[in-house]
Amino acid sequence: MFLIFVELYPNWAAMEPEKKTQTTSEQMTDRDLSEQIKKVTKDSHVRAENTELMLSFQKGKVTLPQYKLLLCSLYEVYQALEEEMDRNSNHPSVAPIYFPAELARLEAIEKDLEYFYGQDWREKIVVPAATKRYCHRLRQIGKENPEFLVAHAYTRYLGDLSGGQVLGRIAQKSMGLKGSEGLSFFAFPGVSSPNLFKQLYRSRMNSVELTEEERNGVLEEAVRAFELNIQVFEGLQMLASVTENELKTCSTHSTPVNTLQIPRAIIKTTPLLRMVLGLFVALVTVSVGIYAF
Repeated sequence: MFLIFVELYPNWAAMEPEKKTQTTSEQMTDRDLSEQIKKVTKDSHVRAENTELMLSFQKGKVTLPQYKLLLCSLYEVYQALEEEMDRNSNHPSVAPIYFPAELARLEAIEKDLEYFYGQDWREKIVVPAATKRYCHRLRQIGKENPEFLVAHAYTRYLGDLSGGQVLGRIAQKSMGLKGSEGLSFFAFPGVSSPNLFKQLYRSRMNSVELTEEERNGVLEEAVRAFELNIQVFEGLQMLASVTENELKTCSTHSTPVNTLQIPRAIIKTTPLLRMVLGLFVALVTVSVGIYAF
């Protein structure tokens, strides 16, 4: 979304410098798709960096509610992206950049969500409308324009790979987490050298053969990918603000929970009535449990 990180936020590159040989730099040309994407999304970079959620990360002040909500949206986005990448893995534009063993994020996010929410985490997923729009777009292009997936995969995967270690440490320190539990999203065990892998990935992406119309479409989609991410960040911050305010309200204005009182004389009347009352209380309990989430 997430999401999301150093590729999206170049100011953080200084925190984890990327070593590039002069040969590699010289080989990059204005016709390389990776360089063209950087150029057309330059303004979006700045806007993304200055969303409140990303500023919280940069300042090392990300909160647990922010992070948990971010994981929820990352789960939805990566589920859509990876399903479409899998479905189009043999497409000539997707095949060169299809690295599920090295880059797939879905299982890692599921592990983190289970750590924070418990085994029933799927029932507790909350995402802003912007996340749903993002997922809808991914599924749409997966069916209609698979070559556009190149823009989204590049924006997400290389961003997460670039910022993984740095942001993982920031999140761990900000939230007081011990060890790596809850931070699986930031780990790429299938990539031994992030810098070398990113060079390989860009080289593969630049080798994708596109018509001029398709190339322009991919560049436009890259801009759209940034805009969708920005909208998700803004939506997440609104959700996080509401969640944190509710927690403060509950802690300062807590009220005792009203319980259902039934006269003992009524309960003793008939077995049928006792059974009906038992079902009623069960239904009330289930309803309260649902709305408690």
